[in-house]
This record gives sequence, C-alpha cells and structure tokens, in this order.
Amino acid sequence: MSEAAVIARHSVSDTSVPTMGSVLIIDDEAAIRESLQTLLEMDGYTTETAESGKEGLTRAGEKPFDLILLDVALPDANGIDLLAELRQRDPNLPVIIITAYGTVENAVRAMQSGAANFVQKPWDNEKLLADVRAAVARRRAEEENVQLKRALKQRYNFENIIGKSEAMLKIFDLVAQVAPSRSTVLLQGESGTGKELIAKAIHLNSPRRDRPFVPVNTGSMPPDLLESTLFGHLKGAFTSAVASKKGLFEIADRGTLFLDEIGTMGMDTQSKILRVLQDRKFMHLGGVHEIQVDVRIIAATNVDLKQLVKEGKFREDLFYRLNVIMIDLPPLRQRKEDIPLLVEHFLQKYTEENGRASLRMTSEALRSLLTYSWPGNVRELENVIERAVVLSSGSDIGLDLIVDHIAGRGSSFPVLEHRADASLFDIIEECERRIIAEMLEKCNWNQTEAADRFRVPLSTLNQKIKRLNIEIKKKARD
Repeated sequence: MSEAAVIARHSVSDTSVPTMGSVLIIDDEAAIRESLQTLLEMDGYTTETAESGKEGLTRAGEKPFDLILLDVALPDANGIDLLAELRQRDPNLPVIIITAYGTVENAVRAMQSGAANFVQKPWDNEKLLADVRAAVARRRAEEENVQLKRALKQRYNFENIIGKSEAMLKIFDLVAQVAPSRSTVLLQGESGTGKELIAKAIHLNSPRRDRPFVPVNTGSMPPDLLESTLFGHLKGAFTSAVASKKGLFEIADRGTLFLDEIGTMGMDTQSKILRVLQDRKFMHLGGVHEIQVDVRIIAATNVDLKQLVKEGKFREDLFYRLNVIMIDLPPLRQRKEDIPLLVEHFLQKYTEENGRASLRMTSEALRSLLTYSWPGNVRELENVIERAVVLSSGSDIGLDLIVDHIAGRGSSFPVLEHRADASLFDIIEECERRIIAEMLEKCNWNQTEAADRFRVPLSTLNQKIKRLNIEIKKKARD
C-alpha cells in the first residue's frame, strides 16, 4: 500500500468518522483496490477487498455488505457472470461494475444483470462517491422498509389478530410467551372477541404447529353426543353406534384441542376431561382399554367460571387445571383504537373476496363505527363491513351503508329514534355532537386536553362546541 494511502487511512480512523456503510471491493489490481479503499474510507465507509472472483464470493458469503464494487476483468471470472451469482444470493444487494472496457455492450449486460451502476476507469471521484452513496441509501431504505413492515405486521397483525391497543399488544406478547409451553390455557371473553383466533395463534406458534388443531364447540352438543365426539366409541356402545369411531382426543394427539364454551359442559363430562388433564389417558365409550394421548388443551368461555364454581355448576378442580394461564380478551368497546385497523383489514378481505376495486370508508362512517358499543364485538364489525362492501355502488362506503345496522341496535344515533325524518346532515351533526361531548366528559371538561386528544387546534374545537350547542359542565376538579 502506498505511503499516502496509509496516512489517509490512519487519519480517517483517528478522526472516528461514522460508518456510512460497508463496501466489498473486488478487483485484481492492488493499486485500484488501495485507491478505492482510501477514497471510500475517507468518506466514512468500512471496506474489505478481494483480488479474485473466488475470494470475492467467499467474502460476500461470510458477512453482509451494503455495496460491492466489482471489476469486470478478473483473472478467474467474468465480473458480469459473478454479478449474476451475487445477485442470486441476495437480490437486493447493490453492485457497481467498474471496468476499463466501457463498451455499450458491457454496460447493457451489466444493467440487465442487475447492476446498480456502470463506471468506467479512470473514474471521477465525486461521481463515484455520489453513485455509492445513492446505492447504499437505497439499500438501507429498502431494508428499513422491510423491517418496518415486518414489525408492524408482527406487532399489529398477529396470526390474523388485528390490534394496536395496549390491551391487544399485551395479549400478543403473552401469546408469544406461553405458546412454546404445553401448559393449559383458559381464554375468557365475550362472544365475538376472537377466542378461537387466539387459540390458533397459540397453536401455530408452538412446537405442535405441524400437528392438528382441533376445535369443538362444547355448548352446541347434548352431553352424550359430546362425550362420543371427544372420546370416541366402540361399535355397539349405544343404540346408534353401528361402527367404532375415533374421538377428537385421538385426532388431536400431539396437537391442540380447543374446547370452546366449556362453561356449558355437564359435570360428568367435566370429570372425564379432568382425568385426561391429570393422567393423559381416557377410554372409548363402551371400551375397557385406556388410551394414552399427548394433547394440549386450550379452553374458552364467555361466562365467569368462578361464579359457576360457586354455584356448583363447574368443578373447582377442573377450573384450576384449566386456569394455569388465563388470557382475558377485552370487548371491542374497550379497545376502540383498534377499529380503524380492523375496518381496513375487513375492507381488504371482502373487496378481494367479492372481486371489487378498493373501497374507502368515509370519515363520517368511520366516526359512527367508533361511537357504537359493539355488543357483538369483532364478529359484528366484520359482518357490518362485509354487508357494506356487498351493497356499495361507488368507491366510498358512506354513513348510509352503516347507519341502518347501528341505528337498528339503538346505539349511537338517538336522533333517529325521535325524528323519523332526520336528514343525513342531522345524523352526522348529532354524531359529531356526541363524540365531542363524550371526549369532553373523559377529559373532565378540559377543552385544551380534549383538543389535544382530537389533534385539532383549541380554536377549532371551541367553534364546534359553539356551533353544536354543547353545554360545558363545570370541572369536577381544578
């Protein structure tokens, strides 16, 4: 290495120039490698070099680089052929071709092979640095975008469970934490809150993911049929048992059995479930031989099992066996910040299913969804969006496609109950009045705080309060 190059590189390291990126230089000429190293390191890049195609491929496979500077004429390879191999390994890796043979043919071949740029020797230092900076910036921007999308998907869309509210993010974290174990999980929440989706997420993130996930609604079957379904039976075990049949515990062996609405299960069936949890054994109906199984049980309920235990309707020992890990799913009305995400998800789902162009929810329609109490939770919201998509005729879903359902449930539009002739403007105005009044009440009638939460200037909020004749109550605290 020349004395000037050594001094330049030493001065760069002494001044602690921040790393702009990592560059691999593949060129068989030592003078070229040294010159490029000096130029790039003085601009803040870290560099490594290789003097042949074989060495370049080895170094590129040992660690990731932000950019490769590649000579065309290498002693053991054609640089453009090497470019194709490098791009096959990492399609997003930027490669700048450098050559003393700047023919149009070479340039076209290089760009067709995916080169970020084509530079002819001798190069212009400033232009080369500009090309390097642009290529590295694109590389990092693409990586950050991929990472951001991945993080958002993982954070807000966990196995098709949508949510960014604090309550849902805690549930996502809990699911990820408990999934690898074999512990029994009890899911508690109102109907429509997504208990089966959570159960599937636990299964799919567990070592049992490649084995069956078997759901059964225990509340939809009479006791005899439920026991036969769960444990199976032998031929002749009862009048209609014309053939032997496996039960769901056998089908779910080494997988997961999801028992939904477990609070409706009869006491006799509860005792048999308890035995499977304790001993991992059961018998077919009409059978005398025990069958060993390895099944993880996830149970769900929309009623308070503790209260059922107090009332003598649910076995206390089974409750504690099921309640090893309890996940409480909040109703939609307690996580309204998730509604816009859910709306977007269901809009995309049902426009694709129905072969429709993209649809947009108007701000008035979305506002109406945000003020509704959603007694049917996410399932009800999904049904509303599906109906709106099917009935929509334009590119927007407006209040007219939403209000019928919500008003029919007697929630957020009391004006409709008193005025059958209410216009769309009246409905929207009443909706806006209610939203502002509810927010003011949440903020203890502090208008500045309410304006901050709405992300509007205080003057704008005051104008709306005046226009809508909203009575400002005296603060409960100073």
